Amino acid sequence: MDTRTFLLVFGTVFMAELGDKTQLATLLYASEARFGRVSVFTAAALALIVSTALAVLAGSVVSKFVPVRYLHIAAGVGFVAIGAWTLYGALRGWHG
Repeated sequence: MDTRTFLLVFGTVFMAELGDKTQLATLLYASEARFGRVSVFTAAALALIVSTALAVLAGSVVSKFVPVRYLHIAAGVGFVAIGAWTLYGALRGWHG
């Protein structure tokens, strides 16, 4: 295993996940006494593992047909669009 790659991916994904909707949903489930903490942790961790496995699989398939440069551009545009939409909603007073 390449330590540098591992740390880069871990750090990037960890920072991206902090405070996102998935983490907030997990926090809400864990805050309810009727849900066992171990069950919430296990279910959330498994969901992240499965979604990550799908992303890795999709990335390895798509990269065979689309140049990586274009994937980076698409990802950047997508993140900017989501950020702009979120900012627009916040400025308009949307709560969602």
